[in-house]
Amino acid sequence: MKTVLPYLKKYVLFALAGMLFMVAEVSIDLIQPRMMAEIVDNGILGAKTGGVPDIDLVISTGIRMILYVALGGFCGIMSGVFVNIVSQNCGNHMRKDCFSRIMNFSYEQIDLFSPGSLITRITNDVGQVQNLFAQMMRGVVRCGMFFVGGTYALLSLDMAFWKILAIAFPLLLANVGFFLWKTAPMFNVVQEKMDNMNNVVQEDVAGSRVIKAFIQEEHEKARFGAANDDLSNTHFKVMTMLSFMRPIMNIVLNLAVVAIIYIGGLQVKAAALEPGSILAAITYISQILSGVMMLAMIFQTVTRGMVSAKRIEEVLLSEPALADGAVTKENAPAKATKGASVEFRHASFSYPGSSVSVLKDINLRIEPGEVFAIIGSTGCGKSSLVNLIPRFYDVTEGEVLVDGINVKDYAKDLLREKVTICLQKSELFSTTIKDNISLGKRSATDEEISLAAKSAQAEDFILQQSSGYDTSVAQGGMSLSGGQKQRVAISRALLRNSEVLILDDSTSALDLKTEAALYKALDTNYEGVTRIIIAQRIASVKNAARIAVIDGGTIAAVGTHEELLRMSPVYIDICNSQLKQSGKNNGTASSAAISPEMKGGLA
Repeated sequence: MKTVLPYLKKYVLFALAGMLFMVAEVSIDLIQPRMMAEIVDNGILGAKTGGVPDIDLVISTGIRMILYVALGGFCGIMSGVFVNIVSQNCGNHMRKDCFSRIMNFSYEQIDLFSPGSLITRITNDVGQVQNLFAQMMRGVVRCGMFFVGGTYALLSLDMAFWKILAIAFPLLLANVGFFLWKTAPMFNVVQEKMDNMNNVVQEDVAGSRVIKAFIQEEHEKARFGAANDDLSNTHFKVMTMLSFMRPIMNIVLNLAVVAIIYIGGLQVKAAALEPGSILAAITYISQILSGVMMLAMIFQTVTRGMVSAKRIEEVLLSEPALADGAVTKENAPAKATKGASVEFRHASFSYPGSSVSVLKDINLRIEPGEVFAIIGSTGCGKSSLVNLIPRFYDVTEGEVLVDGINVKDYAKDLLREKVTICLQKSELFSTTIKDNISLGKRSATDEEISLAAKSAQAEDFILQQSSGYDTSVAQGGMSLSGGQKQRVAISRALLRNSEVLILDDSTSALDLKTEAALYKALDTNYEGVTRIIIAQRIASVKNAARIAVIDGGTIAAVGTHEELLRMSPVYIDICNSQLKQSGKNNGTASSAAISPEMKGGLA
């Protein structure tokens, strides 16, 4: 709570106003029973007029009661307005702060929380804390006033009524305490079950095409059903247990009313109390015990709110796993080249929580402006290697340097301005094609956007769209083909014109002709940029200045296409497998090994 309570400070005056209006509303409610007793005793029964009803007193007191009710209603409305101003604005700021913190999370932290859990925290959990704030300002004040003010008013009628409170109040507290003690730990379980359900929803919505392609709708319905049933069953257990609490409290309340009538009857018989006072006493005891019952519901909300507040605090107090370094735009050393050098020194890497080394003792230097390619079998560590350059993860051993400076020493914003990565999976957003391309450079001119799209071989298909660059893209880019999405993503990367451009298998959906045109355009329009190309196809990498072959998390060989054909068995195996596959696709069976004489054979 220490983290979420400061959100109230900005709206403390609104909170005080809301509570004061609530005090006024409850005070008026506490006056009403006395006025009703006055009508009954003196207006109807004529206690002060010898048994003659006083109609004028009934009318005047009735009018005053109506006016008080109207005033109480106004105070209640204003209390609700101010309390909602506080709770809604606090929730608004809390969601924004949580989202800002999430945007600064590393891949490691997002994996730790899981996307579904983060969605639950900034939606449902924030809503629970909003309810907590509202109950603290309205519910607690209302219950406290009814208990204190009602007790005073009841005992002022007749001190004999204290016995009823002395018995009823402890019974109610014991009832509330027992059920909240039993259910409090279960609220955290409910939120965790909601995390699981949201994870399923998030995965299935994002992967809907895969689900449909493999006819897995029924399986995913069952998976969601299981997660939803798990949530519902857990919530059912909590609510079932809490459902016993209210009937027990109602029994205590009704017994208290019976006791009031009994004791009050004895007092009336002894001429120590008027009948109207019994009616007032019944109302007061109902207000007191209803306040306690309401307090039980508030405790339930508070318990859930405390659980949610703790979950929100886990997000707000999570410091970014990757801290900024001291090298910023202002103090970065000047440089003469357009491209940047990239160097790995004894770099090893394991994913957080895993003891398996994905990369082992990598030593590699890429020169400024060099076109460098990386190839290897699936799962050998290619993507893991380049993810270390923009510092999506940190090495577990060794160093990664850009322009001779350890990436840990850069401010992350500066490092990621210097290094742009284009991934195989093209993430597009539900906005226009133009906005998707200009995502990394909002100030880009139309000419710059057009140049990037032309270089990425995207402009032709873009101009064929209904609104050209202003064509809206469906969520996740589902309105575009795989090749179109990749070309839009490449356009976005090129527009930044960074010092280092990483193409992480981002041309896998392009045909060889389009890919060749792309590389030619890069040579012409983005000359001097350091390019790192990860690919599965030999044809995609063979023209690079140097190629690194990664095998089992280590660098097996580095050299030109021709050099690797002479010295790298792994590279030759890759070439052989692709040549054989090409032969099968062409209807010919070719099993000849790649030889040094076949230098450019895979075009």
